[in-house]
Amino acid sequence: MASRTEQVKGWHDGERAVHTLLRVPTSSRENPTNVGLSRSHGDRVSASPLIAIGALDDQGRPWTSIWGGKRNFARQISQDRLVMASLVDESHDPVIKSLGLDRLADGELGQTSGDKAISALSIDLESRDRVKLAGKMVVGALVRRPNSEAVSEVQLGFQVEESLGNCPKYLNKKVIRAHLPSPQLVSASLPLPEEAISLLAKADLFFLSSTNGQTMDTNHRGGPPGFMRVISNSDPSARGNSGVVLIYPEYSGNRLYQTLGNLHTNPLIGIAIPDFDTSDVLYLTGTTQLLVGDSAAAYLTHTKLAVKITVHSAIFVKDSLPFRGTPGEFSPYNPPLRKLAIENPSGAVVPSSQPTAMAILVNRVPLSPTISRFTFSLSFSNPEEKKLWNPGQHITLDFSKELDNGWAHMNNSDPQSLNDDYVRTFTISNPPPGDSEKDIRMEITARKHGPVTGFLWGYNISPRAARLDIPVLGFGGEDNFRVMNTLQQEEKKKVVFVAGGVGITPFLGQVDEIASLHEGKEKVELIWSLRAEDLSFAREILERNGGLGKGPRVRLFVTGGCGDVGEGEVEKIKGLEEGTVETRRLTKKDVLGDGYDKNKRKYFLCAGVGMTKVLREWLEGEEVVSESFEY
Repeated sequence: MASRTEQVKGWHDGERAVHTLLRVPTSSRENPTNVGLSRSHGDRVSASPLIAIGALDDQGRPWTSIWGGKRNFARQISQDRLVMASLVDESHDPVIKSLGLDRLADGELGQTSGDKAISALSIDLESRDRVKLAGKMVVGALVRRPNSEAVSEVQLGFQVEESLGNCPKYLNKKVIRAHLPSPQLVSASLPLPEEAISLLAKADLFFLSSTNGQTMDTNHRGGPPGFMRVISNSDPSARGNSGVVLIYPEYSGNRLYQTLGNLHTNPLIGIAIPDFDTSDVLYLTGTTQLLVGDSAAAYLTHTKLAVKITVHSAIFVKDSLPFRGTPGEFSPYNPPLRKLAIENPSGAVVPSSQPTAMAILVNRVPLSPTISRFTFSLSFSNPEEKKLWNPGQHITLDFSKELDNGWAHMNNSDPQSLNDDYVRTFTISNPPPGDSEKDIRMEITARKHGPVTGFLWGYNISPRAARLDIPVLGFGGEDNFRVMNTLQQEEKKKVVFVAGGVGITPFLGQVDEIASLHEGKEKVELIWSLRAEDLSFAREILERNGGLGKGPRVRLFVTGGCGDVGEGEVEKIKGLEEGTVETRRLTKKDVLGDGYDKNKRKYFLCAGVGMTKVLREWLEGEEVVSESFEY
């Protein structure tokens, strides 16, 4: 491969193509990549305990491995030249094989003609420092360890032609320590074994290598645990199977797009995913597809840019890496986990660039110190094709025009804003209007939390203020979370709806339906746990809905200590509702009820993650459907 060192300040065709695709102003920016290896970069490499290294195999496929375990295992010995010495899993490390080092005799030097391209990423997970390197292997050797058939020491000479100090975002801190591995091959075929799927579910960091045909690039991707998702995991040789397909979101970075530029030119990729707890590793090589805008969101909710990977070959090895890591703090820049659209338990719509209606804010009613009700008037772009919501469903609103301030590289005052698309989904807390109603009013009841709800709390809705119009991207929600469907289809079962705080909102949209039942109180029970500070919210809900007395039996559990004001609210609520109000935490016996009879109830859960997890443990073996706040 010819080097582009003399042109390192420019951009190659793939980078320019991605800059154009993503509307990045290339002409006004220089490529910050440095020619060779400066002394400062060399010092940073020596101070780092890990290096991810990439190479191409005989078929031209990229592979990535991770070496090191202690500081100073790699060091600069002269201008633009590094040497490194690391324990490696000789039998299964794909980079060792790609470099041909496994074919050398013990201690034999393998010298190259200077055309074996390699790339590397030196990384210190304690300081979040990293340096990218690209160049050529000039010499390599394997020194076998006594009494070990698989673990050897690799010694490598690296002529560095390009280097770049890079961005620390999305790196979760870890303290690295050296480890003597005992490799055990689990699988070298597809589909991925169960252990590999489990690793993907917990991994918060992986390394990837790519090439544009002139030079190579090794980089990292980090985020919340499980940010790489599994679209399919089947045998690619079987007819009709998708094979192994993965996807990960591309978060806001430094907008160099060196990796994506390579993948645009040559879609081949090599990935190494380490398990810092066990030293296990998953090696992958395959082809990629760049997804932008709606194509990305169709796979990963709230994602504007993603990379889909079709895996061609995989190797999973237990206890293969020469290091382990103790976890530290997560990066403040990590956005919330973006799950696959098909994994979305709430049934929320996939955001689209084409709104179906506009939601006009017309009223705001504070219900507690942190909870308010917002009323919107809906205006449909095509009234003849308007589609309303079913009781208990959601609405997805796009606040980006109001809140998105454009691209920023780093924002320490509000790190998560860099990957926020400001698209939010809220449960609609009122039933749909009748056919004859022309002014369609939609209500959401929400707790103040984050930039969107903070914006709604502070927006001036006086008659003289500018009107707030928010695009509506659609309605969504699972039919199986509608209480009436269960009552009509499973007549012998009683419904128990368990809500935590504002988790009551899906129930509110269904109150009128439930109240119409002659046996509503016998067929439906509402168990509602809330904090004492939200008692005024509970009282207002009960007053507004006639105490809910015409419908379900209601039991309130109040936590957090009521005080004099709270005690007064409790007494008011007791005067409104025939059910019970208790100032204590909810228990398993409360949920299962007196005279517990297994499988005679269907439970609907709408609460925070922690409460939902506890409830599911209590209700193991029961019929349970739940709705998440994670949309």
